Amino acid sequence: MAAITRPAPAKINLALDILGPRPDGYHEMRMVMQTVSLCDTVTLEEAEAGFTLRTEGDFSPLEGETLEQRAAEAFFRELGRPCPPLAVTLEKRTPAYAGLGGGSADVAALLRLLRQRYAPDLPTEALERAGLAVGSDMPFCVRGGTALAEGRGEVLTNLPPLPPCWIVICKPDFDLSTGEMFARARRRIFQNRPDIEGMVRALEGGSLAGVAKRLFNVFEEVLPPERREEIQGIKTALRCCGALNAAMSGSGPAVFGLFETEGEASSAAESLGTWCGQTFLARPVERLDGTEV
Repeated sequence: MAAITRPAPAKINLALDILGPRPDGYHEMRMVMQTVSLCDTVTLEEAEAGFTLRTEGDFSPLEGETLEQRAAEAFFRELGRPCPPLAVTLEKRTPAYAGLGGGSADVAALLRLLRQRYAPDLPTEALERAGLAVGSDMPFCVRGGTALAEGRGEVLTNLPPLPPCWIVICKPDFDLSTGEMFARARRRIFQNRPDIEGMVRALEGGSLAGVAKRLFNVFEEVLPPERREEIQGIKTALRCCGALNAAMSGSGPAVFGLFETEGEASSAAESLGTWCGQTFLARPVERLDGTEV
């Protein structure tokens, strides 16, 4: 078959709350998640044998069975047939291990490609189910848009889209381990929590200012002290450059700011890009099931 390609848009967390540990070892989460235009590119083609994954960019997949291979096998289990030989190429742009869901977005894009090629009528719910076999945030990355995510992240409620805006994303020159961040949060009694109900009302009312006012991520409270200072410095810089507000995404360390105008956002990205690792300019993206970025 001819190679087919799709974008793999990253995500940010407009709000993130951890309600506590679950008996299954996961954490009960409550989040408002948003797809953004910063993306990798995923290409799928048939191979002569097995499953191969090739990456282009500053990223090397872990040894052994990859998330992409597990997702492909889960997809074909949904179809009740064996997985054929496949070759997948990732062109990486989204920083890895940054709280932006880059790896999950790649897998979600692969699932959409598999549906396009092998089962165009397969409902999005089946893709989300295949994705959940790989990771908790996979259902959202399959669906995209703006959503309330609950449970361990897989229980989704569609929300009105984020009002038009520009987003500057800054990934500092250090990584944070998701496992370590969850360990630091375990049994933590958080002093402050996001106003998720207020954020939902702001989205329903189309108020960008109302959404920005309520940006909040409880993971920021459990950052190591030296990292907390750096994250706070990026947030302050974004606000000084005109952001309505800023917050860390996911378990970090990427930080994003919401801007009303492209001019302010572009100037901020240029300014922060001189000292803050990797800096990107992005826009909100609506639902992905059946659509392109």
